[in-house]
Amino acid sequence: MRIAIFSDAHGNSFALEAVLNDLLKTKPDVIANLGDSVWGASNPHGAWQLLQQIQTVNVRGNTDELVSSKFDTLDEKSHAYASWIREQLPYDAPDFLGNLPITQELADGEVVIAHGALHDTWEALLFDLKTAEPRKEAELLEQSKSFPNAKIFIVGHTHREMIRTTGGITFINNGPVSRPFDQHPAARWLLLEKQNNNWNASFKRVSYDVESAINWAKKNSPFGEQEEKLLRVNG
Repeated sequence: MRIAIFSDAHGNSFALEAVLNDLLKTKPDVIANLGDSVWGASNPHGAWQLLQQIQTVNVRGNTDELVSSKFDTLDEKSHAYASWIREQLPYDAPDFLGNLPITQELADGEVVIAHGALHDTWEALLFDLKTAEPRKEAELLEQSKSFPNAKIFIVGHTHREMIRTTGGITFINNGPVSRPFDQHPAARWLLLEKQNNNWNASFKRVSYDVESAINWAKKNSPFGEQEEKLLRVNG
């Protein structure tokens, strides 16, 4: 079985198109999207349209909650951003994003996907966002208890590629499609393959036209300069 997984497209249609073109070449059995799909300024409408062209298993990201009217957690700055993004999308897109589940099970429960932690889209699974300290083994295994058949947990949110195995379970942090935090501009995705009852994970990187993404944002969005810093400086 072959599962292609991507996360954190952040409304960057240029990066997302490159990722989808690359992953479709592998002819995956399942494509999974870990959320934060449209919260960004490099053509969120185009990113949404690309997502409508493929069949994906989806989970809700933290910024998907910001786009959705179901979650009233916006400060003044975020409210302006969310309002602009909603204007770019079909009327029913925000509620679709807000209604997505936090977790999904694939491959008969052997693979579990989420955006952040397994109970909260805003938290990270593999480390504490406030202290940057790795999660203790007991913390990881405690979260995994709700999924007794799981062998692999895959999340996004932190915009970093990470992998850790503990207690016989593998925990993977998917790299982001857009806005990476490691000074490397490539768009990311993950290929997960099951062979002889073993799961193998391969981190994938693909180049895309960063300058076109920046130029689109600066020309079409009031938040273009902010997006430029996120795409060019990368953290």
